[in-house]
Amino acid sequence: MAGDAISVNLAGKTALVTGASSGIGAAVAEALAINGATVWVNYPDEATAEAAQSTVSRIHEAGGAAQTVQADVSSESDVLRMFGALGPDLDIMVNNAGIAHSSPIEALEVGDFDRLIGVHLRGTFLCTKSALKMMYVRNSGRIINTASQLAYIGAPGFSHYTAAKGAILSFTRSLALEIGDRPITANCVAPGATMTPILADVPEDILDGIRQNIPAGRIAEVQDIVGAYLFLASDAAGHFRGQCLSPNGGDAFL
Repeated sequence: MAGDAISVNLAGKTALVTGASSGIGAAVAEALAINGATVWVNYPDEATAEAAQSTVSRIHEAGGAAQTVQADVSSESDVLRMFGALGPDLDIMVNNAGIAHSSPIEALEVGDFDRLIGVHLRGTFLCTKSALKMMYVRNSGRIINTASQLAYIGAPGFSHYTAAKGAILSFTRSLALEIGDRPITANCVAPGATMTPILADVPEDILDGIRQNIPAGRIAEVQDIVGAYLFLASDAAGHFRGQCLSPNGGDAFL
């Protein structure tokens, strides 16, 4: 399981990780669970249900506690239904759901733009809104949003993706200012290029070009990323507010 070499104490905590059927989301869900949290593994639709269940199975095999919960995070009704299923307890909200699609701006379809912004940005807003209501009652919580180092440096063909990630950064900072006097934190993780299903269809020559621009000389594995989430979920991160941690191999200096 991802996160085996990293240890924080999350015993008694409940976490929701959106987009946790694969990639970074699955690795974060597994890492939170192996460190003691009870984890809700969100997935968007029937096509990803089996993968989400595989995440839960790996957690169970490692002795952790988890279950799946379906919701398209861009849908308000889906999000409200999902939070209704969680029960009263939520300590850690990881807004990670995301999709990727490449197109030059002049060819970018409005529907593709809206769908990507909906999943990344609207989804982060909707889940945060519902999570805050639960965290205010408990007067504690951790909100961790997934951005990207591309929000800082841009990327040709990914204007909508980088715009969504930049908006998530700004959203997180404003949120941190709103809730700053409460023991509830809001921060971001901005991963660099990571070997997840999003990169599965990228030609090797393009991957080589990405590697050449990373001082560390390699594209990250998910295990390189999860530590940032674990830290921000832990008690040790209590004084981190509106910050962005970027495990990117030196691709961008924030």
